[in-house]
Amino acid sequence: MKNSIVFLILVFLTFSVAGQKDTGFNGINTHMGNLYRLSGAKSRSISPENFSGEKGKGGMATLKEGSAAKAARELGQGWKVNPYIHIEPGKTFTLAEMEGPGAINHIWMTPSGNYRLSILRIYWDDEEEPSVEVPVGDFFATGWGRGNEPEIRSLAVCVNPGSGFNSYWQMPFRKKCKITMENLDEKRMTLYYQVDYVLTETDEDAAYFHAQFRRINPLPYKTDFTIVDNIKGKGQYVGTYLSHGAFSKGWWGEGEIKFFIDGDTQFPTICGTGEEDYFNGSYGFEMRKGEGDKDIYTSFSSPYSGFYFVKDPGKGKYLSKVGEYRWHITDPVRFENDLKVTIQSLGWQSEGRYLPLEDDLSAVAYWYQTEPHNKFSDLPNAEKLRIKDE
Repeated sequence: MKNSIVFLILVFLTFSVAGQKDTGFNGINTHMGNLYRLSGAKSRSISPENFSGEKGKGGMATLKEGSAAKAARELGQGWKVNPYIHIEPGKTFTLAEMEGPGAINHIWMTPSGNYRLSILRIYWDDEEEPSVEVPVGDFFATGWGRGNEPEIRSLAVCVNPGSGFNSYWQMPFRKKCKITMENLDEKRMTLYYQVDYVLTETDEDAAYFHAQFRRINPLPYKTDFTIVDNIKGKGQYVGTYLSHGAFSKGWWGEGEIKFFIDGDTQFPTICGTGEEDYFNGSYGFEMRKGEGDKDIYTSFSSPYSGFYFVKDPGKGKYLSKVGEYRWHITDPVRFENDLKVTIQSLGWQSEGRYLPLEDDLSAVAYWYQTEPHNKFSDLPNAEKLRIKDE
């Protein structure tokens, strides 16, 4: 009897281990707690040195075709012959195409030119409308342009000196992924980039990554700024980046953020207590006067939220230029059917009264959802995307 019980336990353990091996780790979403785990995932990377990401096909550019052929002319093939691309004015370049299933783990790039006029788009599974459509600077929480890059040390996005843009958003896909960059500027842009991904089975409940850009300049009086709306489907909202350009003296960040979830109409389910509160700061980010009566603040960058200001807002109407990010990594806002997100722009006036502001507001909303998604609202044209300091 005792031997029979031992035999049954051994059989159970054998099938349990076998079952674990069959449903093993797919290699997506690695962290310090699972780096030791083996996986059948295959590592791949796309860059100008390997446009296809194919195994054993990197660094094959010749001096005849390489973008850096002049620098490598004495060394030849294999010596950094094609590390970057040029995108001509008005042209769109396909940065990467990959067949799934798999997941993007990391995107790095350093673009030249006008960040607002370089449009990053990502398409999933042969869709005709993009799931990501954002000016490249704003996608990487750098909305105030070249020369005004902050240092960001967060879990989802890192911006490293001098313009090293990094995205660590996990982006699973089932059939296909395509990434493009459009140059709306009048000048040619140069782009170094790398897309790191794995080929592996994705989880059944894996939703698709989305990001959308909005801008209003100036915001109409007593009007809420819509960060995103018309999201239809099931998913979770995971982040906000906001560029706020203030045109009036004094504090500008009293406005409340609101999440209208699953049929909310006049009143939202989630209502914040102030702009700097939502971005996890307080009391005006220690707003104070510096030299020349200029507003200065205390910048910070943390894993889940951050704030920075442009020290010289320029010669134009802007009295303050700030950027704020908030990643809902541990507190995603979940929705079953639909979602809309808005924020107010409020300052102060006499007698302790709120003052509705008419500022320049730009935002990127980041979320995951089931496909298909609703078509995005039209991106502003180049003239309305430009930041004018004069």
